[in-house]
Amino acid sequence: MNMSFLDRWRRRAPRAGSVPLAESVRADPESVVELLSECQLLRDQAAGAGVELDDSVGSLAALDQLQPVWRDDPEVLLWLGNDAGLYLGTVMVRTVPGAVWHVWPDGQPVVRLESGREIDVVAAGHEWADDGAPELSQVYAEVAEG
Repeated sequence: MNMSFLDRWRRRAPRAGSVPLAESVRADPESVVELLSECQLLRDQAAGAGVELDDSVGSLAALDQLQPVWRDDPEVLLWLGNDAGLYLGTVMVRTVPGAVWHVWPDGQPVVRLESGREIDVVAAGHEWADDGAPELSQVYAEVAEG
């Protein structure tokens, strides 16, 4: 996988007030989208349950139906919540017109809609992994209709 922004990101000395990932989003958005869409732990959990994550809206509904076996392992829960949020954001960016990845000054990736509204998809992913609510498909539906 060739992600040219990583080379620039590693070589650069951080400047006061700069967020290298944010600069990378502007410099090479396609590579950042690819990086954020990996979500390997979530993909492995889903595949183990027979669910294929194809970056479609239907795959969000399929994830909502998984048995939450990860809740027994706090370390897996933390990473899975993060992956679930990034996957939700990936589906939004690929299917909601005008949706793009944006990075807050603290480095948190969010999805910015055409209207300017920003969705903290990582927080939504953690809520889903912890409690099952709101469902990922529900969060998507609310964003897609608005």
